[in-house]
Amino acid sequence: MRGKHLFPLLSLLLAVPFAMAAQRPNVILILMDDMGWGDLPSYQDQRMKEGLPAMDNPGLRTLAREGMTLTRHYSSAPLCAPARASLFTGVHQGHAKVIRDRSFDLPIEHAPTLGTVMQSAGYRTALIGKWGIGGGTEHAGTPQESTSYPTRRGFDYYFGYLDHVSGHHHYPKEDPNPISPTKRSGIWDGDKCVTADCDKAYSVDLLTARAKKWIIDTHRQNPRQPFFLALTHIAPHSQLQIPTGPYPEGRGVKGGVQWIGKPHKLVNTAEGKINSYIYPRYADKKWPMAQKKYATMIARLSDSFEDLIQTLKDLNIDRNTVIIMTSDNGPHDEGGQNPQFFRNYGPFDGIKQDAWEGGFRVPTIVRWPGRVPAGSVSDHPSQFHDWMATLAAIGGVRAPFRSDGVSLLPTLLNDGTQPDSCLYMEYSAKMSRNKTTTPGYQDFLPSRRNAVRGDQQMVYLGKYKGVRTNIQSHADPFEIYDTAKDPAERHDLKDTPEGKKMQPIMHDKVLRMRRVYDYTHPVRGTFAQRPYDAEPVPALRKEEMPGTLVPLTAQSSQGVRRKDGSMKRELYLNVPETGKYVFFMKTPAKKGAKAFVRLHDAHLLDAEYGYKPGAEVSSSMGEGTTEGDAGKTGLKPIPLEKGWHPLLVETEGFPGLPDLFWQREGGRKEAIPVQAFRTAAP
Repeated sequence: MRGKHLFPLLSLLLAVPFAMAAQRPNVILILMDDMGWGDLPSYQDQRMKEGLPAMDNPGLRTLAREGMTLTRHYSSAPLCAPARASLFTGVHQGHAKVIRDRSFDLPIEHAPTLGTVMQSAGYRTALIGKWGIGGGTEHAGTPQESTSYPTRRGFDYYFGYLDHVSGHHHYPKEDPNPISPTKRSGIWDGDKCVTADCDKAYSVDLLTARAKKWIIDTHRQNPRQPFFLALTHIAPHSQLQIPTGPYPEGRGVKGGVQWIGKPHKLVNTAEGKINSYIYPRYADKKWPMAQKKYATMIARLSDSFEDLIQTLKDLNIDRNTVIIMTSDNGPHDEGGQNPQFFRNYGPFDGIKQDAWEGGFRVPTIVRWPGRVPAGSVSDHPSQFHDWMATLAAIGGVRAPFRSDGVSLLPTLLNDGTQPDSCLYMEYSAKMSRNKTTTPGYQDFLPSRRNAVRGDQQMVYLGKYKGVRTNIQSHADPFEIYDTAKDPAERHDLKDTPEGKKMQPIMHDKVLRMRRVYDYTHPVRGTFAQRPYDAEPVPALRKEEMPGTLVPLTAQSSQGVRRKDGSMKRELYLNVPETGKYVFFMKTPAKKGAKAFVRLHDAHLLDAEYGYKPGAEVSSSMGEGTTEGDAGKTGLKPIPLEKGWHPLLVETEGFPGLPDLFWQREGGRKEAIPVQAFRTAAP
């Protein structure tokens, strides 16, 4: 009897992984370029009711009605390159090794990305659209020279604009990139440049059609394998360019924009006069032409969302697909665009490159039919690096130890307790040529009009946002706002009793959650040098100590096992003297051994992604970087204050602690003595 049932049972067991894979949802991440929070239909519809100039976008409205709007979601920076680097690598800007500030086209570090995480979960992956963080020649790059080309950073397929300035031109063939060494706007299909075939190919149509084609082909080739698509539009960023004609009739597999794929006719809308079509609902408005163009660009994106969703419905995968729509930063004021006209920055102050809410609080909608409550709204604060942990949870894999984010699934599914996100931003506008000051818009606070941006920093402490601009030294105070009650940041709490208590905590916190930038390019030099870089990382204050500290034992060094099988240990390290230190670590030479260490909330040691068990890693910020000047990259030690510092040690694949070493500046490298460690008493 046992033999009679063996083969059916075996078949059932073998089928389980495939069944589970089929149940995991597809994920489409749609990233806009410079679309403001105020472009959300909830805000524009209210303007329409008040008789103010407003945009009418049914596709965006439907997306919001069928999903959840995250009203306090932040980009990682108020500029595209650093925002995208943090989004795709899952770390905030204080941990980005290469891309901070205006380091366009440099290569993101060799580290986990959204693509590699989803590949590890068994997903087919693609990036279609703008990249701008691939390395190689500035304003150009090729698959051969760009060390962080998308297919080298976790994406099975790539189509789009490799460098960031090419991504300013919505007709890549007819509107070449004048500052590129190649004098062209590079559109790449895998490892082939196809710009010459992009006749009259408008960016929104080109990228949407290619995305639809990839979704259709991928699903039909293997309907059981889930897919992850990052669709990174270049609209509505400048140039302010508009389509050749109306959006094609119908939507989905047989309607809307279609990928033709023939030389000089890549999409079905590649005909007519370029940069000529204003949407009829705006054509007769007595608006400036630049605003009609901007509204048309948003309308085109809105239509493309409808087209994508209908494609999913036609393939019968709509209810098993998560759509995340967001933007890389606040609205721009380039190419004639005036963000005051529609108030694209919403009820806030600030635009692109500002640390105020309008600069990097971004429009965000998540749609997952049957799972994410339709028409819902969440004001839980979150940030770009949370998407890596969220996608890992969706895919059923552990988020990389390096990730700074938390999964947003409890919020999105309205299920369980949502952990607080770690919200942090640093950005300098000093190298921004004619964009070094906040615009003098009359609806901005007078003190912010035409104010120098300079070095800017933001951190959240509980529900309070601390922000400072034009920083001259670490002693500069934070302005403090309750952005839930005061989204326009009009009531600074820094001089209140509560604000005065938060000020020193925020000053310590920002030093404890970042690493000093330490990358130098042989041609372009270095970036992101901050006025607070030399400050030592503060030790725990007396009131912050966890109570009684006890010596480390063999049992306490084993740590606590998590549900995902990894181990964590919360230790305390006694730094004997204030000074500059370098740390080292190695795991046992055991297959699958991995480890990661944080000092306070800052990355310290990384032996996870691409790590060879038994090898030694250091705390150098140059590890994992490419294309840098080896003689000037990764050389800065960590300044530490004397006293107790918390360590979070995460491991996988071996028992006990990894071997840890340190070297004080001017001293010799040595094993950290066990007496230097403590744990909190139970």
